[in-house]
Amino acid sequence: MAIDLNTLVPEFKAKVEELLTNCANAGYPMQPTFAIRTPLDQGKLWRQSRTTDVVQQKITDLRDQGADFLADCIANAGPQNGEHVTNAIPGISWHQFGEAVDCVWILNGKANWSTDLLYNGKNGYAVYAQQAKALGLTPGGLWTSFKDWPHVQLRSANGPLGAMTLQQINDTMKARFGS
Repeated sequence: MAIDLNTLVPEFKAKVEELLTNCANAGYPMQPTFAIRTPLDQGKLWRQSRTTDVVQQKITDLRDQGADFLADCIANAGPQNGEHVTNAIPGISWHQFGEAVDCVWILNGKANWSTDLLYNGKNGYAVYAQQAKALGLTPGGLWTSFKDWPHVQLRSANGPLGAMTLQQINDTMKARFGS
């Protein structure tokens, strides 16, 4: 399934297209796997690897802070299994704002998720991160605490909480994705 880069904000879309071209020209093609992500999808990813108690506590905390829509996204995501892939709850990822993209490295025509494998002496994700940084983007693979190699975002801020209050994020997500 092709990922629609038109869901990204125009400034970021142009940089992502340049990033993908630069990686391909360097011999390390990348293919988008996520562009915009709904808060419900973010809730599903966030719930992976978290216990029921942690999930319920986050739902309670969000409701206590008046962020009922974000709490509902986590609750409605249902139980999830899988590896830890994100620290961002719904609305707290730039994916919901069209300012983040995730890509997979394509090696010999197949998706490759290894951050250790070298091809011609380099790892595709390392090339991707370096190319993104050169374009003024923020690659998750260069974060100091939680490395998210497939992730690249427009802003340097970890998430929208630096620019908006939780209530503003909740209201924006509800207006954009909710009912």
